[in-house]
Amino acid sequence: MENVAKPIAVGLLGLGTVGSGVVKIIENHQDQLIHQVGCPVVVKKILVRDVYKERDVQVNTSLLTTRADEVINDPEIDVIIEVMGGIEETRRHLLQALQQGKHVVTANKDLMALYGSELLATATENGCDLFYEASVAGGIPILRSLVEGLASDRITKMMGIVNGTTNFILTKMCKYGMPYEQVLAEAQALGYAEADPSADVEGLDAARKMAILARLGFSMNIDLEDVQVKGITDITEEDLDYSKRLGYTMKLIGIAHRDGDKAEVSVQPTLLPDSHPLASVSDEYNAVYVYGEAVGETMFYGPGAGSLPTATAVVSDLVAVMKNMRLGVNGRSAVAPQYEKRLKSRSEIFSKYFVRIHVKDEVGAFAKITAIFAEQGVSFEKILQLPLKEKGLAEIVIVTHRASQQAYEDILQRLRDLEIVHQVKSSYRVEGNGN
Repeated sequence: MENVAKPIAVGLLGLGTVGSGVVKIIENHQDQLIHQVGCPVVVKKILVRDVYKERDVQVNTSLLTTRADEVINDPEIDVIIEVMGGIEETRRHLLQALQQGKHVVTANKDLMALYGSELLATATENGCDLFYEASVAGGIPILRSLVEGLASDRITKMMGIVNGTTNFILTKMCKYGMPYEQVLAEAQALGYAEADPSADVEGLDAARKMAILARLGFSMNIDLEDVQVKGITDITEEDLDYSKRLGYTMKLIGIAHRDGDKAEVSVQPTLLPDSHPLASVSDEYNAVYVYGEAVGETMFYGPGAGSLPTATAVVSDLVAVMKNMRLGVNGRSAVAPQYEKRLKSRSEIFSKYFVRIHVKDEVGAFAKITAIFAEQGVSFEKILQLPLKEKGLAEIVIVTHRASQQAYEDILQRLRDLEIVHQVKSSYRVEGNGN
């Protein structure tokens, strides 16, 4: 075992919002870190783009460098913490660090969703730890809970709100009836949304996180392209109004569901009953529901982003690496997927659906629509039929009973082809029962 007094040296790649939080926590929690792992932690070198930039945290400029190799190749640095973002260049840095026997902690969900399998394999080959708790749901210890707390259980379903930006937008739209564009502008002004918000609002950010969760929870090599994705950009005030009327709340929900040896993973706007715990998760908060065969239902809730919540997850991973160093067991935590990847076909994915249709207001229109559903064996749970201001048109809102995705997509196509249907206005997945 190493000398108890010898500090563990850390190299930091990036000193933005999260990197600054990591430095603050390491400085302010030094007593706690020494108590937990028996030695101090020092940040020895930090990669930045601009050494002289004003920052939220006071750092001696002698620690800063614009050259990644000065951090990665430093023989005294034991652990690399990556909070710089990016994919290809960052991947090269982390592969180089692992090949040199350095442990890695990353908050980079984009990188882990795309190259997680390669990086974990490289870590194992070189006897290194690679931890990435902060890559999903910031301040919620969800990945560690799956790997350690629920290790003896068999996870069948994970369902949650894993993107704070879209949850903030939908909360404002639902509560105050504000249009999407206005709420997006407010989210950008508050720093919840990027100048280019497409990764959030198109569902890609949540899809990356669900790929990581499914890979761990199901012990299957789920890739990003295996996730069906639909964002929130087409949601209208009318959709939200009808959702409320029927007893539902609209959320962007990630779902990973396993039946037997087959899995499905998706991210899409979903109607949840107002009584569902996820329906009350507001603003930038995240929450993940986990269903296990033994434990039943558990829910993890907390801030999904921000400097200190995410930095807390990063430093928690650092503590895990340090404990492994003290015990001499680094590189043994990455477990290869146990199961071969098998994805459900569209005919094996079942859900309830909400659909809003504008039809010609004439005798027999509704009968023609119900006939199309009946031919696919899909029945109705709820129906609203309302006149529209536009002359000669009526609006029909339907919530179906459970149907296969294949059958439902066939119904949508046939509705669009039907002469009496003016437009299929919107369609969403439904979980559970509303009013």
